[in-house]
Amino acid sequence: MIIQNRIPLIGHILRRCHQQAMKINARKYNLTAYFGKWPETEQKEFRQHMRIIADFISEPEEQQLHEEIEPYMSRLRYEFDHWDDAIHGFRETERKKWFPKNREVLERVRQVAFDGAIMPYVHILDLAPDGVIKPHVDSTRVSPEAPLKNNFYADILLPRRSLYIMSHTARYNFTHEILSKEHSQFRGTLVPKTRRISIICRNEP
Repeated sequence: MIIQNRIPLIGHILRRCHQQAMKINARKYNLTAYFGKWPETEQKEFRQHMRIIADFISEPEEQQLHEEIEPYMSRLRYEFDHWDDAIHGFRETERKKWFPKNREVLERVRQVAFDGAIMPYVHILDLAPDGVIKPHVDSTRVSPEAPLKNNFYADILLPRRSLYIMSHTARYNFTHEILSKEHSQFRGTLVPKTRRISIICRNEP
């Protein structure tokens, strides 16, 4: 993912590498690499608003989530056209009702990531191995005409079964993207891309 700040005096590009398939101990590994001349206050704020919790769910929990969504997702075709041309090679749906065990997982997400209630429909995004998400922002609060004054960014590695929490500055003042196969690297090491399923909870804007 690339996140690029578009407000004056903040020109950041955040590149988030997608799932890593290599044998790395995620608990001890530094999952964020910063590049360029980050102002200290900007980097501190960014760290607060882009959190990654490795091994948030267990392998059995991952399996039970997959077993619930796969029968429906497998019937959908991967799409390569999107209304704003931001994403290619994807299929998606929303789900409101979940099996009890999976509701427990989502409740844990709510407790960790949100101060209050989450929206009732959970977004499921399935990205093909060759799928990409182009740079985009999640809010129109950021002016697309604002000049870029700086050039500093961060690569972020998201291990399998991790939870990432993107809010405030990281979400609204940066563009973000999922990199293509040929650009999927972290700290100079290739990160093989496979199918990527994201279960996304949001709160009210």
